[in-house]
Amino acid sequence: MPELTIHIGGRGFDVSCQDGEEQFLLAAAKMLDDEAQVLSDQIGRMPESRMLLMAGLMLADKSAAVDEKIKSLEAKLLQTEAELQTLRNAPRPEPERIEVAVVPPSVTDTLAEMAARVEALAAVVEEKAAE
Repeated sequence: MPELTIHIGGRGFDVSCQDGEEQFLLAAAKMLDDEAQVLSDQIGRMPESRMLLMAGLMLADKSAAVDEKIKSLEAKLLQTEAELQTLRNAPRPEPERIEVAVVPPSVTDTLAEMAARVEALAAVVEEKAAE
């Protein structure tokens, strides 16, 4: 079982932990030390037990705020998932019908006839221009 010395509030503490948990213990000790440093900066030197109690309470307060935020976000996630499921289960809207105008064959025939006449006139004009 590894033994570590952690520093909190400028004081060293010898602690043991399970194999592989050293980094977690050091990270937790740093969080507690950061809170103890805030106390030390605000209040100054205080008894070890009081400093640890106050730093622990400050961390517990932060943890409670995070827990509340997590609960709020989980509730919001559940609501969003329910809305999404409602939308997925809703019937699909009817397809919109769009009518496209169809050109009647008589119009295309008339246009083709006009184009033929224009080409014939153009040929006549070209012949007269060549003379």
